Amino acid sequence: MFVGAVFFPLLGAIISGLFGRLIGDKAAQWTTVFFMVLAAVCGVTAFFEVGFGSAPRTEVLFTWVDVGDMQFSWALRYDTLSAMMVGMVTFISTFIHLYSVGYMSHDETPSRFFAYLSLFTFMMLMLVTADNLVQLFFGWEGVGLASYLLIGYWYERESACNAAMKAFIVNRVGDVFFMLGMALTFYVFSSVEFGAIFAAVPQHVNDRFLGLPALELIGVLFFLGACGKSAQLGLHTWLPDAMEGPTPVSALIHAATMVTAGVFLMARMSPLMEYAPVALSIVTVVGASTALFAATIGCVQNDIKRVIAYSTCSQLGYMFAAAGVGLYQASVFHLFTHAFFKALLFLGAGSVIHAMSDEQDIRKMGGIWKKIPITYAMFWIGSLALAGIPIFAGYYSKDAILEGAIAAHSGVGTYAFVCMVLAAFLTAFYSWRLIILTFHGAPRADHHTMEHVHESPAVMLIPLLVLSLGAIFTGFTFAPYFIGEHQAEFWNGAIFNLPAKHMIEAMHHAPHWVATLAKTVALSGIVLAFAIYMGAPKLPAKVAGAVPGLYRFLLNKWYFDELYNWLFVQPLRRLARGLWQTGDVRIIDGMPNGAAAITAGMGRSAMRLQTGRVASYAFAMIIGLVVFVSLFLLGR
Repeated sequence: MFVGAVFFPLLGAIISGLFGRLIGDKAAQWTTVFFMVLAAVCGVTAFFEVGFGSAPRTEVLFTWVDVGDMQFSWALRYDTLSAMMVGMVTFISTFIHLYSVGYMSHDETPSRFFAYLSLFTFMMLMLVTADNLVQLFFGWEGVGLASYLLIGYWYERESACNAAMKAFIVNRVGDVFFMLGMALTFYVFSSVEFGAIFAAVPQHVNDRFLGLPALELIGVLFFLGACGKSAQLGLHTWLPDAMEGPTPVSALIHAATMVTAGVFLMARMSPLMEYAPVALSIVTVVGASTALFAATIGCVQNDIKRVIAYSTCSQLGYMFAAAGVGLYQASVFHLFTHAFFKALLFLGAGSVIHAMSDEQDIRKMGGIWKKIPITYAMFWIGSLALAGIPIFAGYYSKDAILEGAIAAHSGVGTYAFVCMVLAAFLTAFYSWRLIILTFHGAPRADHHTMEHVHESPAVMLIPLLVLSLGAIFTGFTFAPYFIGEHQAEFWNGAIFNLPAKHMIEAMHHAPHWVATLAKTVALSGIVLAFAIYMGAPKLPAKVAGAVPGLYRFLLNKWYFDELYNWLFVQPLRRLARGLWQTGDVRIIDGMPNGAAAITAGMGRSAMRLQTGRVASYAFAMIIGLVVFVSLFLLGR
């Protein structure tokens, strides 16, 4: 069961990828779905056995590395944190696979797509079940590779190829820091195995490296690595462009796999991060800033998938802010609930795109809610959960994060609280802006498109309905175990908190006005969106015209892409061009090519002497003899 949950997706990927043409596209699709169902059954069962049965275990597969002082095995670590991730990833990925059967029905190479999708799932499962840093890094790089393949799946589109390259390169920047953190960890602890590292952390609290506290430096390096995968401020630029891939890819990346890897890393390394308060403060500030930054951009985007993408970026900021104040349990709980309602929103967006003949611009939609009522209802459920409205899943996890920020009683905690409250208001606002512009008002699409608007087939609607149940029920069902009275026995040591911090207890004693404020700002954002986009639909254009600089600033995503292009891309291009034209063409190629050209010229000159005439050769010999005799006589 524990091994199957991880390796069934790999088996499906191999069959679909290598034998897809042989068995046919339909067989390849349903084979990967079948193996994902098996993986989900194993993964969910493992989650309940480990998390609720208090039965953590490690499945050792084989010895991987045994070189000098470095020995570790390829093993599957199943504590509550890993088991929760395995259950969530396999469950959601299964329904994304099922949804893809309908969504990709007209694609030319579905077997290739399903092979990539299952490979992506396998790599994420390898990451979350890793028992050591090297194995985790294997999965870490694996999801990067799989995301590159999936984002650039439609490789005939230049925009898709550019987006895939951008995601790959930006993530490599973060991965450099991860590798440095891994190397420093081995230097300090002489091990890369989590058990050995975590047990030895208290003994190395005072260690220093290059004059800096070693644990703080390791924490910062791992966080910078996490910023790449989880698209935190500064390394976030790849995330909106990742929408170039098929919509199921967006759902899988944003809901259950790649972008959650950084949050998982912070929770996994909690026994070390707890002894690195400066690193945690940096995590808090960057996470909270990302939450607000992404929310401001989401308010003006016009691509249906990009709006949801920026909401992911913002919600990841919440998760990091929670980890930064030491409330890893709330961080992972929000990761868990977010997976359901974010997958629901992305697959709902895919259903809208499917209905609108591949149109993604919400300015060309409107007036379609009666034609696709099930998709419309699913959008409402996902948005209510995202906004944190009571009884829906996001309410329980987001409120816990806000309460934890206040309970931290620190300057960075207060800063995070203010940023996240503002982000909560903007999240509710842009979520209902998206609903209203997409589904309500007069139709803005052409007549031909409106005639063909239709509800998605059952194979696409069933995953939406199942995920909607998760968006409703996972919050209050699992809150007692993730962050409530049963959290200690549920986590069973998988997440570590310093006893002196008492963060869970402090969170539950946060002032009552925190929860009231959270609900108030969420409802206010919804009301404002209705008032503007339903009551005064011409007002947004007037506001944009009144403050065109601010509108362009937000629409162009704070000009991060332009800034990076000026700072890094163009200088590197000029450097590369100089190395090519001067270093390569003139020096590296020029010197040997020049020598070859001289030799060839000398050869051509020598060839002119070979006339083939005996008289010419005899005349040359006579001249040579005369010269030789003359020199001999002069020498005497």
